[in-house]
Amino acid sequence: MTTTSTPTPSAPTPGAPAPSAPATLWRKATGHQLFWPVAVLVALLLVNVPFTPGFFAIHLQDGHLYGSLVSIVLFGSPLILVALGMTLVIATGGIDLSVGAVVAISGALACLVVSKQADQGSVSGVLLGFALALAVSLVLGAWNGLLVARLGIQPIIATLILMVAGRGVAQLITDGQIITVNSSAYALIGGGYWLTLPFSIFVVTAVVALTMVLTRRTALGLLVEAVGGNAEASRLVGIRSRRIKIMVYMFCGLCAGIAGLMISSNVSAADGNNAGLWIELDAILAVVIGGTSLTGGRFHLGGTIIGALIIQTLTTTIYTIGVPTQTNLVFKAAVVIIVCLLQSPAFRAKVFRSRARKQSPVPAAPAPQIEVSQ
Repeated sequence: MTTTSTPTPSAPTPGAPAPSAPATLWRKATGHQLFWPVAVLVALLLVNVPFTPGFFAIHLQDGHLYGSLVSIVLFGSPLILVALGMTLVIATGGIDLSVGAVVAISGALACLVVSKQADQGSVSGVLLGFALALAVSLVLGAWNGLLVARLGIQPIIATLILMVAGRGVAQLITDGQIITVNSSAYALIGGGYWLTLPFSIFVVTAVVALTMVLTRRTALGLLVEAVGGNAEASRLVGIRSRRIKIMVYMFCGLCAGIAGLMISSNVSAADGNNAGLWIELDAILAVVIGGTSLTGGRFHLGGTIIGALIIQTLTTTIYTIGVPTQTNLVFKAAVVIIVCLLQSPAFRAKVFRSRARKQSPVPAAPAPQIEVSQ
């Protein structure tokens, strides 16, 4: 008599159920770059509903649309612009800490020009103030680019110089005072309405659309990513990496200049000390939340826009639910940490796998099959 033992094969048996369609769809959805930022944005919006009845309501009054959602986009427009320019700077492997100072200088210079006009409501005077402010913003951006690309100064140091000095320049422009203007033409860009919507929304839409066309429909986006991935290698293959860096710093300065016009226009005043204060940190957070790596390379403009909306919605939520003023920064930091962790594939894999191991029972060892032959 001969006895043989045949173990049960470990491979799945034919006809075993395949992963369900909902599970596959969920896996694909959660793997998308924008899934978790959008989910956090929706969650923050829903948190406001119990505290503000009719939070999602939008009503028309005097030909203007009003509502909490409209206000979030309106007050978040300057941050979206600054974060947009910051995205391209970070994509080249740099960073710009001076955008807050550029915001203050732009608003102060425009308000100074308009306040000196005999007729502050003059459209030509307002356009002159806008043109001068944006021209100076471009020059300041070019200054940062030259320090980084030509002189080889580390971006954080080069832009820190203007961050400190620029705030002083804004104070000199305003003579340490708050300059107020009384001009309906000046108030249009930041606080005015057009076609029932805030005019700033149209400005942001135009800048975002132009940026997406230039970076995604031309080779410019690939050049920026190449410089951020490896500046020396891109130079050796013929890409003018220095010129690309100067261009993105100029663009960042221009975006900050437009944001400065919006902020000063919204309150019809320029405050060289507080305008744009710490907006550079919010812009960097928006870029990181949107999925752009601080080491440079690939960038995500859509993610940056969502990240900026998350920051603005979080600010609105803090005031809505009544978080004490002395702890709102801690609350804001906690939410940002949660968002960043949810975006981390390594963190999600570690959490979900450990949870799955706890829930699934340990399979029993298969019993051997005994064959008896005579």
